[in-house]
Amino acid sequence: MASTDTAPAPKTSPAAGADTADVGAGLDALDAVSAPHRSLAEALRQKALPPLLGAVLVLALWQGAYSLHLTSEYKLPSPLDVWRAAEDLWTAGTLFSIIWTSVWRGLSGFLVALAIGTPIGLLVARVRPVRAALGPVLSGLQSLPSVAWVPAAVIWLGINDSMMYAVILLGAVPSIANGLVAGIDQVPPLFLRAGRTIGATGLNGARHVLLPAALPGYLAGLKQGWAFSWRSLMAAELVASSPDLGLGLGRYLENQREFSDMAGVLLGILLILFVGIAIELLVFTPVERRVLRNRGLLAAVK
Repeated sequence: MASTDTAPAPKTSPAAGADTADVGAGLDALDAVSAPHRSLAEALRQKALPPLLGAVLVLALWQGAYSLHLTSEYKLPSPLDVWRAAEDLWTAGTLFSIIWTSVWRGLSGFLVALAIGTPIGLLVARVRPVRAALGPVLSGLQSLPSVAWVPAAVIWLGINDSMMYAVILLGAVPSIANGLVAGIDQVPPLFLRAGRTIGATGLNGARHVLLPAALPGYLAGLKQGWAFSWRSLMAAELVASSPDLGLGLGRYLENQREFSDMAGVLLGILLILFVGIAIELLVFTPVERRVLRNRGLLAAVK
């Protein structure tokens, strides 16, 4: 009668068992790692203090150059002169309306560019004939200065809001599409095969596999797309002037240049810079941190 006994399991030494347990505990600890809790004072010291010190340094250098009369006051007004220009806008009640006019155009144009650039990016990334035809065109459009579109848009559409949005789209759509293409190119093929195995093909595959896997590159493209949207809008506002367009930051900057008001020019530049930094910190930085946290990469971001 044949024996049904099975071979005895190999014995492991107590030391080997302990090593295995230590490795397992270490992996569990890695999985459980979370960002250490920081007090409000520590967070402010690490995040707010360095840029604040940088701003103070720039102001000190600016004031020093003004006090030393390195150039005429006409070319380099003092920080106090620029502050007074801002106070004049505040007193007149136009400061926030000027900022909002440009911010609304920039954000709404960016959202439309997002809706157009995303499907274009998907097509270029996944359909080879489309990529061969449109890939070089998108790269060329991305490198084209946005201000080059303003004269053509004025002739095509006239001096109105449609012209502004056309310039924004022509500047932002290629960046968003190229960012998505770069993100999809970095998706491991294993993810795509796994998606096809569970039936995630076509639009479902794009929604549940491609876009989540390509999210870091896509997010980089969105950040660049916003930068192009903002710069395109400023170029359009600088060149085009009409009472129907209202007064945005770019038009305010050009008006102050025409009036030879250097304090107003510097104020316009600072406001444009402030809006760009604010959108980056309030919109894109939280989204980026959330993406990194969900992928276990937040510890690498300081």
